[in-house]
Amino acid sequence: MSEQQSQDGMKALVDQRLQVIKSRMPNVRQAIEDRAALIGNEAFALVRRGLRGEPGCFYALEGGHVVGTPFGEKDPRMVQVAQFLVRFGSAHVCIFPMTDDEARQYGSA
Repeated sequence: MSEQQSQDGMKALVDQRLQVIKSRMPNVRQAIEDRAALIGNEAFALVRRGLRGEPGCFYALEGGHVVGTPFGEKDPRMVQVAQFLVRFGSAHVCIFPMTDDEARQYGSA
């Protein structure tokens, strides 16, 4: 497989996953739009990176659909998400990396 075919295949896969978000994951879509209002177009770039398989960028689930890439099982966010889902359940989950301001606010920076 040529590099161009590989790139074309990845673009098709990302486009397919974006369509799932748009058509079947309304709460995740709103969370993405809310994040974009906060940090700008970087939110959409993070979504695409996560959809391409890059960990630590974007991960979401809603209504039985899962998109993006987990942050890593040892990542404290993923541990917390797993614990909350087992304990409380959830209609949807949408995870982005923290901004520098958020990290300072929560004492992570």
